[in-house]
Amino acid sequence: MQARMIRLTALALVAAVALLAAGPQAQAPTREPDVIFVPTPEQVVEGMLKLAKVGPRDIVYDLGCGDGRTVIMAAQKFGAHAVGVDIDPERIAESTANGKTAGVMDKVKFIQGDLFEANIKEATVVTLYLLTSLNLKLRPKLWRELKPGTRIVSHAFDMGDWQPEKTEDVDGRKIYFWTIPKDAAARAGTK
Repeated sequence: MQARMIRLTALALVAAVALLAAGPQAQAPTREPDVIFVPTPEQVVEGMLKLAKVGPRDIVYDLGCGDGRTVIMAAQKFGAHAVGVDIDPERIAESTANGKTAGVMDKVKFIQGDLFEANIKEATVVTLYLLTSLNLKLRPKLWRELKPGTRIVSHAFDMGDWQPEKTEDVDGRKIYFWTIPKDAAARAGTK
């Protein structure tokens, strides 16, 4: 019995050390995620990045980054710098591990946080795989914070009455493309 208690205590200590070593990325979410994690197929990720014409001068933000595949591909295949934001600490840990395995941590970072509160001002491209209702909730933030000309690509879900400039079908999945207009801040209710 005493040996079992020692083992359990040792396991608890190892878990605590692992959480401390993980740093701020291991924090509990501030609220429940808005959607469940469903990974975007690799060919759709590539289609999204191609549709947005991502290149080495871009800073791609993936809001709700899941396992980091969009961020990683943006860096690996398109030479961009990229940032993934996800509220779920497990997804951030998985993304970070995947980024390390892919050897792109010098070009990417993963932030545990609420995508509605994240600082996205430096983005030149934003990728989304949320629901239409969340895209609509996010739209004023995009219009307020992003520079005119910033490109937005969404997998499967549109932005209601904000008509996309382009849509494409990739392996039976729809992707939508917009650019932030010059009057976006006014549309968002700010000057």
